[in-house]
Amino acid sequence: MDKAKQNRIIHAALQEFAKKGFEQASTNQIVKHAQIGKGMLFYYFTNKQELYQYLADYSLDLVMKEYLQQIDQTQSDFIERMKQAVQVKMRAFTENPHVFNFLGTILLAKEAHLSQKLEKRMQELQELGNKIIYEGIDLTFFREDVDVDKAFKLLRWSIEGYQNELITQLFGKKLSELDMEPYWEEFYDYLEVLKTSFYKKQGE
Repeated sequence: MDKAKQNRIIHAALQEFAKKGFEQASTNQIVKHAQIGKGMLFYYFTNKQELYQYLADYSLDLVMKEYLQQIDQTQSDFIERMKQAVQVKMRAFTENPHVFNFLGTILLAKEAHLSQKLEKRMQELQELGNKIIYEGIDLTFFREDVDVDKAFKLLRWSIEGYQNELITQLFGKKLSELDMEPYWEEFYDYLEVLKTSFYKKQGE
């Protein structure tokens, strides 16, 4: 199958499953949007279940390559690491929105149509993501009167909240066509507020 046709099938299927879930997703709609015959879809995928499993594997591979592996774990400042993670995820999401929406549907709906192998892989990916975000953080940045575990959660919720708001604002647009500097400047201003709240003052 040529690459363009393959991409049309993948994108159409990701969008259909993300929008409707496994049970309600229609292979008729997938082939319609992919502009292929239904026979061709089932030539490559025996049934809807097999297509769904393939998409889950495809999505996890992409998240690993385009998001998790791009985060710099040598950065020991938690806020700086999260800042970088948001920038990487923003780029990955805007380039592959259907992949992230599809995985989000699986996580939220706890779909029962994944093989045990893929369920295990998703769990491992989540554990790896936590490791990449939290491992090697220098706790001496934090004030001594701060509960670091709670601070981690509050910082993560704040940063992810801004990230989700930004994703909503920019949905359907290409980062390459946008001037992102004002968005990042606003983001950095919020991060400075967080640093003031949770970190020691310089020189302490």
